[in-house]
Amino acid sequence: MSGEISILHLLLEASIVVQAVMLILVGMSITSWAMIFKRKKILKEALDDAKKFEDRFWSGIDLSKLYAEVSARQHANGMEALFKAGFKEFARMHKTSRQSAAVMDGTHRAMRVGLSREVERLESDLPFLATVGSISPYIGLFGTVWGIMNSFIALGAVQQATLAMVAPGIAEALIATAIGLFAAIPAVIAYNKFSTQVEQLENSYVNFVEEFANILHRQAVTSGEQG
Repeated sequence: MSGEISILHLLLEASIVVQAVMLILVGMSITSWAMIFKRKKILKEALDDAKKFEDRFWSGIDLSKLYAEVSARQHANGMEALFKAGFKEFARMHKTSRQSAAVMDGTHRAMRVGLSREVERLESDLPFLATVGSISPYIGLFGTVWGIMNSFIALGAVQQATLAMVAPGIAEALIATAIGLFAAIPAVIAYNKFSTQVEQLENSYVNFVEEFANILHRQAVTSGEQG
């Protein structure tokens, strides 16, 4: 109890600059934790949806039927969005051109645009976590340096210096560093974990695009030979 009271006392008695640093760090920490929980949910859903769609795609279902199912949904994300974009462009190009190279070029282009959008959606919030993880310790260090500097300035104004006179100022300064580390460490851990998951999803999306393109290419060649 006395330890908590003394820490609270130090926080309340800290200089305006140190208090501002602490408030900034607490705000960054709260925001990063909110983004961590949000991004964790989104990436988990993306991984689950990718597995479910791949199972559905490779189950032997007719592609036109699968496209109708995906189009019936209000929102399509992940592999569903790539499949929808690719199949829609393939069907459109196939009506206007019998050249398989032109059809596949347009189809590939549509899926690449969809892939870029999906990766951008998955990577949202990650730059902020990286920023918090990299600059929070330095913001806390700034508060520490400022607090220690004020303590020594006050120490120079007295004739007889004691440890009790500078201890509170140094302690409040070190709290700023602790808060900075508290904000930075979870952000760095989350950033590394989420970056790995995004990379895994991106690789699975790229593989799907290539496999799907091969299937559509075979259909385009077959249709061209029959035409």
